[in-house]
Amino acid sequence: MRTTVGIIGAGPAGLLLARLLHNAGIDSVVLESRDRAYVERRQRAGILEQGTVDVLRAAGAGARMDREGLPHEGIELRFDRRRHRVDFPALTAGRSVMVYAQTEVCKDLIALQTEQGGPLLFEAEALAVEDADGDRPRVRFRHEGREDVLECDYVAGCDGFWGVSRSAVPVDRSQIFERTYPFGWLGVLADVPPSHDELVYARHERGFALLSMRSTSVSRLYLQVPDGTDAGDWRDEEIWAELERRFETADGWRLERGPITQKSVTPMRSFVHEPMRHGRLFLAGDAAHIVPPTGAKGLNLAVGDVVTLARALAHERRTGSADLLDAYSETCLRRVWQAERFSYDMTTLLHRHPDATPFEDRLQLARLARITTSRAAETDLAEAYTGFRLD
Repeated sequence: MRTTVGIIGAGPAGLLLARLLHNAGIDSVVLESRDRAYVERRQRAGILEQGTVDVLRAAGAGARMDREGLPHEGIELRFDRRRHRVDFPALTAGRSVMVYAQTEVCKDLIALQTEQGGPLLFEAEALAVEDADGDRPRVRFRHEGREDVLECDYVAGCDGFWGVSRSAVPVDRSQIFERTYPFGWLGVLADVPPSHDELVYARHERGFALLSMRSTSVSRLYLQVPDGTDAGDWRDEEIWAELERRFETADGWRLERGPITQKSVTPMRSFVHEPMRHGRLFLAGDAAHIVPPTGAKGLNLAVGDVVTLARALAHERRTGSADLLDAYSETCLRRVWQAERFSYDMTTLLHRHPDATPFEDRLQLARLARITTSRAAETDLAEAYTGFRLD
């Protein structure tokens, strides 16, 4: 099998890249180890930055998002039983975000790819990337019980943290930067309308809590829990009671309860692999970087990567110049490290470390007070939350 760009992974990064390349007249083949049903139901991110929304619309993948997504023009911060709304458009010259689940983004892009794009092979397990630093890289993969080879001009590794792409970069050319956190998120889906019309980020002495949503009838809620927590150890009543404690306000706001349909625990870590390119292999999304979910940056960073890569490939096709391809890693890493910085800031601002001292608790409250009383500090948060430039 032969193509111009071999794409490993049919998450939002790989699928969007395939769509952008199709629109630019560049052929590709997408290999995905899971079946279609799994890809279309795995729960991941749900907040799309302004830039991501704009890219999906321009790519022809925004129609259902615009019908069913939930535009949000701010978030609410809670601490000391007080509430403060951050108004995004007022602070960012009109920018906002969209609540639209990753599962839905993937469904939209899969439908476009199967109707209009190149081959999309499900249950095609990538085994190795070979000759990445040569002129004709190859992806060995297993599909329908037999091994095959995808020959291509370029390989896009969009196969996540546990995929094979990153291992094709020689160890002596790799740098790893990472941090693990001593807590995770217990996340639940509940069949109840959201108790607030925007996301609520709560800092509490018992730990962080987040009120989010998947639709106008389904709530997504999170609790900070110790690292290693088993979601099955939490009864539904305990979850609701703890959420109510952490979201409590002085003005009598109430959290509505409903049937919990799903529970899971998400570990918290920061991770960056440098460089994001080796020869003709380009890493994108979770294959290259992980952020804690507090800043809502993971999916959006992946979009930034593939937009940069698609532009570089189209530029090379149009002009014969590899300048943008050569700059891919440096260009992406500028955005990645800003997102890592913001995600770290949000995480340390709102979560209580298990060994926190009273001095550190007071510093958290002082940082929150600064955001709620300084337009400059509030603007910095709003600009980062709504998204960094896709260039």
